[in-house]
Amino acid sequence: MDQGKDSIRFCRRCLTRELADREETYKNLWEYIDNLDADIKASEELYQQRLDICRKCDLLLEAMCRSCGCYVELRAAVERNGCPCKKW
Repeated sequence: MDQGKDSIRFCRRCLTRELADREETYKNLWEYIDNLDADIKASEELYQQRLDICRKCDLLLEAMCRSCGCYVELRAAVERNGCPCKKW
């Protein structure tokens, strides 16, 4: 595969905020997470713990879970949600 400057690089174990070249693409996702009602939103500590687990998972590809197809940042932000693979 050509590794020139025009080639597409797939980012394993990255979150949307780490995909800087796609910042506009994910802006609505981040705004949605920021504006979740406090009564359903996970604490910042729990949110970060969940994302740390997702980052280590082989099923994470370009910020999406290959098990269920969700954006892991959105799934992790809602307190009642769980990992489809029962990792958190």
